[in-house]
Amino acid sequence: MAGSNLHTDEIPEGYVAIGRVIGAHGLRGDLKIEPLAPESCLQPDVRVLIGDSQHAIERFQHSANRVILKLSGIDGRQRAQSLRGSYLQVREETLEPLPEGQYYRFQIIGLNVRSTDGRGLGRIVSVIATGANDAYEVEGPIGAFLIPATAEVVTDIDLASRTMTIDPLPGLLPSD
Repeated sequence: MAGSNLHTDEIPEGYVAIGRVIGAHGLRGDLKIEPLAPESCLQPDVRVLIGDSQHAIERFQHSANRVILKLSGIDGRQRAQSLRGSYLQVREETLEPLPEGQYYRFQIIGLNVRSTDGRGLGRIVSVIATGANDAYEVEGPIGAFLIPATAEVVTDIDLASRTMTIDPLPGLLPSD
């Protein structure tokens, strides 16, 4: 999942992105997917929206660092390749609740970020998968910067108040 950004501008109200098409796999319409939610969301029989078309996941395969899916109605490499960059979406209410302290990426985007000393630092505009841990891209009054999604830096996430509190490491913020 290394190096991609999730921006929610393309996701209709009430839906969440659970994966992004990164390319075609083979000749029969299989898709290489970047998972954006737990793999349990990408299992056979789950119905997903791509653009304005509904599809059922027919087959799920996990290999190395990627997921391969076969979706109903997507036949042939050319059709699969045409979906590159598209998001697989499901209705938000169909997602299972996550354990305490875990969040879907769509819940993180848009949170206001403040430091432990109370400074407003900006808003999370995207989530970047880096391999070891996600990073949150923040834009705000001090500029744009990345927050590593680690317990050392992120001290609190309050979805009800739409805030994330961080304890910035030295050099993390643009003004440091």
